[in-house]
Amino acid sequence: MLALRLHGEWIPRKDYRPTPEEESTRKAQHGSRVWKNTTIKLEEIKRPEPGPGEVLLRIKACGICGSDVHMYEKDEEGYMLYPGLVGPLPVVIGHELSGEVVEVGRGVDWLKPGDPVTCEEMWWCGICDPCRGGLLNHCINLEEMGFTKDGGFAEYMIVPAKYCWKIDSLLDVYKSEDRMYEAGSLVEPTSVSYNAMFVRAGGFRPGAYIVVWGCGPIGLACIALAKAAGAGMIIAFEVVPERLELAKEMGADYTFNPKDLEAKGIQPYEKILDVTGGWGADMQIEAAGAPKATLPQMEKCLAINGKIAWIGRADVEAPVWLEYFQVRRSQIFGSQGHSGHWIFPFVIRLMAAGKIDMTKIITRRYRLSEGIEALERSTKRIDAKITIKP
Repeated sequence: MLALRLHGEWIPRKDYRPTPEEESTRKAQHGSRVWKNTTIKLEEIKRPEPGPGEVLLRIKACGICGSDVHMYEKDEEGYMLYPGLVGPLPVVIGHELSGEVVEVGRGVDWLKPGDPVTCEEMWWCGICDPCRGGLLNHCINLEEMGFTKDGGFAEYMIVPAKYCWKIDSLLDVYKSEDRMYEAGSLVEPTSVSYNAMFVRAGGFRPGAYIVVWGCGPIGLACIALAKAAGAGMIIAFEVVPERLELAKEMGADYTFNPKDLEAKGIQPYEKILDVTGGWGADMQIEAAGAPKATLPQMEKCLAINGKIAWIGRADVEAPVWLEYFQVRRSQIFGSQGHSGHWIFPFVIRLMAAGKIDMTKIITRRYRLSEGIEALERSTKRIDAKITIKP
């Protein structure tokens, strides 16, 4: 079968000392610190067989995530840009997927061949202390589909059944299996946004003023969710004009390009205070991964009791002026992942009810045989979501 596989050399940076466990497993906690001369290749590999508790999926759709792009890109020294958990290599990348169950392993009695499903990307163990405490996104034995285990940029893949969620309820609203599977592939990124906004940051009251920084797929999902949850106003910031147009389509009331504002001598926080009548932002979501640029703006426009939900990943330090957070009674909520708390089924319910339509953000579609071309296109950062179909 065809698959897109990531290859690389284990050459730790001079200022990074891998742990003994990292050395023995070749599973890097910080991929950008050890994986050098990385390449992604379209290869013919053996089709896997499901074991006990597993299912074999025929992949129907798989979206390119920013993390996939960061694994494709390298810095000037040849190290991958993605800073998270990666390895051992080679590994099939891709984790925003939907597929049809083809075979089920022993012990799987709630899924059957023909079932349409989507899957969690975070493969939590269920037995470590964080998992037993309900914090699945912080599993200390975590495996990640498309990073440490073979993922969805392939014709087929193996998934433990416990990470699968049926999406047959989407057929009524999307009318065709093709569109159902496209929507299903967007459950994972939308669940990342849901987790940040409603689980980690605790949500907001209907009528609240919401600001989204960065209108890639995660930011666009935040806009859609905020609209569905009754936000009184949604303000979005993005430097790519095409994404700003999508932000409007997803429900943003105001959209601004920070570069255009800067050219006029206006700071983004000033614009937020202006359009909210001085109230500020009740909830802000950082989905840009640019803390040095966004955080100084965000802290200046916090409403009293304002919240910041932090999703964007960046391997940098950024200054925080704590006085803003003290006098405005405000908080920052770090967020990662999408597992637990009924997040996946609730997102699927929203889609099935027609409350959110994330398929609007798909701007290009490629075949798996065109996967390298699709990744190269993604580096231009002019699309919202690029979807690959075998």
